[in-house]
Amino acid sequence: MLDKLSTQTRILLAVVLSFIFFIIYGMFIVPQNEVKSTTVLEKTKEVNNTSSLAQTNTAEPQSINPSIVKNDSIIANIKSSTSEFQIDSLGRISQVILREAQFLDENHDGLLLLDKSSVKPLEIRFSDEAINKLAFEKNYAADKNFIDVSKNEQKITLIQDLGELTVKKELTFYPDGHYDISVVLSKPFEYFITQGFRPSASVDMLAVHGLLIKEFDDTIEIIEDGDASGFESFRNAKIVSSFDKYYASVFYNNNFDVVVSKIENEDPLGFVKGSSDFKFSGYIGPKLVDVLAAIDPQLKSVVEYGIFTFLAAPLFIFLDYLFGFTGNWGWAIVLLTIIVRVILFPLSAKGMVSMHKMKLLAPKLKEIQQKYKGDNQKLQAHTMELYKKHGANPLGGCLPFLLQIPIFFAIYRVLVNAIELKGAGWFYINDLSLMDPYFIMPVLMGVSMYFQQKITPSNFTDPMQEKIFKYLPVIFTFFFFTFPAGLVLYWFVNNLLSILQQYIINKRLEVKKVEHNDKD
Repeated sequence: MLDKLSTQTRILLAVVLSFIFFIIYGMFIVPQNEVKSTTVLEKTKEVNNTSSLAQTNTAEPQSINPSIVKNDSIIANIKSSTSEFQIDSLGRISQVILREAQFLDENHDGLLLLDKSSVKPLEIRFSDEAINKLAFEKNYAADKNFIDVSKNEQKITLIQDLGELTVKKELTFYPDGHYDISVVLSKPFEYFITQGFRPSASVDMLAVHGLLIKEFDDTIEIIEDGDASGFESFRNAKIVSSFDKYYASVFYNNNFDVVVSKIENEDPLGFVKGSSDFKFSGYIGPKLVDVLAAIDPQLKSVVEYGIFTFLAAPLFIFLDYLFGFTGNWGWAIVLLTIIVRVILFPLSAKGMVSMHKMKLLAPKLKEIQQKYKGDNQKLQAHTMELYKKHGANPLGGCLPFLLQIPIFFAIYRVLVNAIELKGAGWFYINDLSLMDPYFIMPVLMGVSMYFQQKITPSNFTDPMQEKIFKYLPVIFTFFFFTFPAGLVLYWFVNNLLSILQQYIINKRLEVKKVEHNDKD
């Protein structure tokens, strides 16, 4: 049977290795959803529409053979001071170009949000096969081919003549990137309209991307790329958003009946069921929390951090407040790290003290193990007596750390997903959302982790465990080479504060060491 000290070190080892696994899993094991070359109107999978369709009375959107879709031209451009929308002859938003300084590339070209071959926002599919086929053969006509919404909103009207049916889309664009849409049919035909496949401008292995649905009871359903199971339906949804790491295409401001289909590589594609007179609002652009909240407070739900959202969302609000105070995202991260460490000080200090006590007791514990070797009952009894006598807890060093893990992961999610860090500089770093171009911060992080390890009491009885921990700074340094510089900055500052805290506690406990020896 394992002794108590070994149990402690094994739990601590498991915690650290779990974090390493968390990083490895996100980087290498999770399906790497790179930008897809999905053909427009990829044929959706045939499914047995039984139970789900009976509950919703909703048919699956019609598919179109890609070979009959013509090369669509741009019929209208909508420009503002920050972005440009392009409308094609199928009445869709075929491209969104961001032109703010933080989104420009090295050639000062704007950022393209949508992949050329993916399903586009505002694409309509009809349940009637004949009408649906015509809808992808007949052009829309626009009453204007250019509008400027830099100062105020402007309206553009698109009309498509399908013979027995006329489709009219009235789009009102606003300077902040959102739009209102009204779809009017001359006759009642069942149709579905999509917010399009997710933006493809920022897809990596550290963040979630796919489809988000905010249901009528405010619960959030996320179908990640690679996880779409086929035809799914949701009633009275408040928000439908297809998103990548930093950007989103969103429908909101209505109660939507949502149908989720599956395209290439099990990626989700969402549609909402329309009506003869269908009105709602939309947004395509960066997931900047302040911008989304200004458009509509409920749009803050579009920025989602996974299972730690309940912690990450308020942490970002506080980080944003610190940015307003400092005027720099790098210093805001430093301040956030300091404040979090101060709040967690009693918890982490308790764990450090407990680990120090266990280190002091290690020689006596080894004596007990040798003396009662082969007699597990006496070994356990004398081990517990030793712990009780000195007020030590074999799990005391692990539990405080375990309780802090949700906060660490919440900050991790905030710093990985915060588009606000894009283009934000700090000292020699020009963009905190990108990796450190000179690898200075990851190396400093590794060095600080090494020194933190050196001054932290350890109770290893297994040489293999000790070797694994010895090489953790090297392993983490290589992992952090490709991480956003803002995240590495947080980790580096957190390590420095841990070293300071451990140093103070070690000094205080050294004073008590003599008393401990006298007591024995």
